[in-house]
Amino acid sequence: MIEFFKHFLEEFELPLSNPVLIFSLILFIILLSPILLKKINIPGIIGLIISGVIIGPHGLNILAKNSAVDLFSTIGLLYIMFIAGLELDMNEFKANRNKSLLFGFFTFIFPLTIGFPVCFYLLQYDFNASFLTASMFATHTLVAYPIVSKLGIAKNQAVAITVGGTILTDTAVLIILAVIMGSSQGNLNQAFWIKLGVSLAIFSAIMFLVIPRIAKWFFKKLESEKHAHYIFVLSVVFFAAFLAEVAGVEPIIGAFVAGLALNPLIPHSSALMNRIEFIGNSLFIPFFLISVGMLVDISVILSGPNALIVAGTLSVVAIFGKWIAAFFTQLVFRYTKTERQLIFGLSSAHAAATLAVILVGFKAKILDENILNGTIILILITCIVASFATEKAAKKIAICEEEISPAHTGDKILEEHILIPLAKTSSTASLLDFALLIKDKKSANPVTLLTIVPNNDQAEINILKYKKAVDKFVIQASASEVKINTIARIDHNPASGIARTSKEIMSDIVIVGWPRKTGFIDKIFGENVDSIINNVDKSLFICRFQHNFIEEKRLVFICPPFSERGVGFQLLLQKICRLSQELSIPIVIYGEYKTHQSIVQIATNLRLNAKLGFKSILDWEDFDAISDEIKDTDLVVFNLSRKGSVSYQSIFDKLPQKFEKSFDNNNIILVYPQDDRQESAMDAYEDFTATPLTKGLEAIEQIGRGLGSILKKG
Repeated sequence: MIEFFKHFLEEFELPLSNPVLIFSLILFIILLSPILLKKINIPGIIGLIISGVIIGPHGLNILAKNSAVDLFSTIGLLYIMFIAGLELDMNEFKANRNKSLLFGFFTFIFPLTIGFPVCFYLLQYDFNASFLTASMFATHTLVAYPIVSKLGIAKNQAVAITVGGTILTDTAVLIILAVIMGSSQGNLNQAFWIKLGVSLAIFSAIMFLVIPRIAKWFFKKLESEKHAHYIFVLSVVFFAAFLAEVAGVEPIIGAFVAGLALNPLIPHSSALMNRIEFIGNSLFIPFFLISVGMLVDISVILSGPNALIVAGTLSVVAIFGKWIAAFFTQLVFRYTKTERQLIFGLSSAHAAATLAVILVGFKAKILDENILNGTIILILITCIVASFATEKAAKKIAICEEEISPAHTGDKILEEHILIPLAKTSSTASLLDFALLIKDKKSANPVTLLTIVPNNDQAEINILKYKKAVDKFVIQASASEVKINTIARIDHNPASGIARTSKEIMSDIVIVGWPRKTGFIDKIFGENVDSIINNVDKSLFICRFQHNFIEEKRLVFICPPFSERGVGFQLLLQKICRLSQELSIPIVIYGEYKTHQSIVQIATNLRLNAKLGFKSILDWEDFDAISDEIKDTDLVVFNLSRKGSVSYQSIFDKLPQKFEKSFDNNNIILVYPQDDRQESAMDAYEDFTATPLTKGLEAIEQIGRGLGSILKKG
């Protein structure tokens, strides 16, 4: 018994050495510190950093820096940079690349310009030490990025230009570091510049030309092996970090570039993205933040006035330099004060690149111990300031975005309900993937899977078969943290069953698969497509997905005249723009100029971030004019109207047929938005129907068009 207690106490000797106990302690810190500090409105990030200070070798010495902690913290740092690149809205980034360049210039030049005279004249360091320390002020680490991501404003323009500016300024500083190191070693010659330029060119070619092709092939060939996708992504991240190091820059640049390279291939609402964020935010990133705290030595402040003066000066210059850069960015781009604060918060934290620069300079004896200790204090102060500033600004922007969203979409989004009637389970997986891409994350309602079973002797057996078949789809959706509701109904008429269920559950969107047989007028679910289109008065998406979404290069949105006037068009445009963002592809509107103007106006009013191109269509009967530029890699979305609606024209009835035959390799979505059709008073009379009269008028109209085209040829 005594031996047991003796052994038990030995395990708790400080610093801890048992890897299981160390891991357990860190997990408890990751769990408890954000919860406890949330009670006093302190960001969880600060709790993790302060915890690192307390348990670190300069605090209570509970935990010493070892290879395991170093490994996990390195993974966490690379993860932060990778997620920043992966969550970047590429359409927004491309549209604002000039803004990112200018912000990158501001956040690089202002801290450098302010820092160099301070270090050279005030702190009296030599040129190399002053220039290297001043360049350190220009770096920043996206320590506060998880706050932005959690509050759902990662696609805000201010965030996009800050993330873009981060990679520019950090790359510039790390290249300066390589140059100063070369200069101090006397290697700054022509061969040095050639080697650096060639290695960076090879690195860029591998990351942006080779890796995306390999990733696309991998995701296609192993589409069902979802766990393998995550392992593949991690492999790419660390391989990219290694390649960057070989190329002469820091691994964090490689991780960020890996995020950019894989960005178009990983939709933001996919199960894979959910796994990447979940594991990173739960484990690896908190490890990194704790390890940052473990570097801080509070006793440095007490070691003498010199250390205190250097630490204070470095901290003030670092914060002021970043604030000035954010201020000038606000002036030039006319951002609000809150957006300026968000830019300042995101760009003011110094950790990874800063530490890399200073440690390399210290080991090369360019910098002294006071600069090293002062930098570690600077890291703690700037991380705390950045966390408070970012959280305060991000909350304001998140609240503001909710308030300025149009009244009809506010509560509507929270109640958004998607219904997917099932005909055959083979196409359900792709329909569900599509639903998860367009579903708003704020909606509390589940995605409902519906099957209509004929009322016969086999009805109960068929229902049991259905319940067994949909289990895998419930698992598929749960990976994206989306609830699935399953309904089985007995009905003689599938179309009426779908229509009735859509009303009962108050669904907004109904997504169905393409007709089973070739030709658009054939049967679907055993019923004519027309009966579903005319019975279901919700926004109806009829989808044919021939290949994976990662192959798409553009979203072609075919929009006939006046269709933008329908009551369901705004919902459709929101979903189209969301799909464009998820797949990181631009939208090309095929329509008339007035339609394009209306869509741009609606997108502006709804504050939709989407890159909208335009191709003019004047003659809608000329199929070649529409189809000429459509490629196999285009996702075609055709906005149609039901008979009786304001924008309905009979000439569009045959276009889907032509599209099906001419574009058998394309992913096609036919959309019938909810419209404002008013039932005629004649509908109240059972014995009277306007159908023969309508068909007669349509026939006369078609004969007239045929004669017109013959006369034109003549």
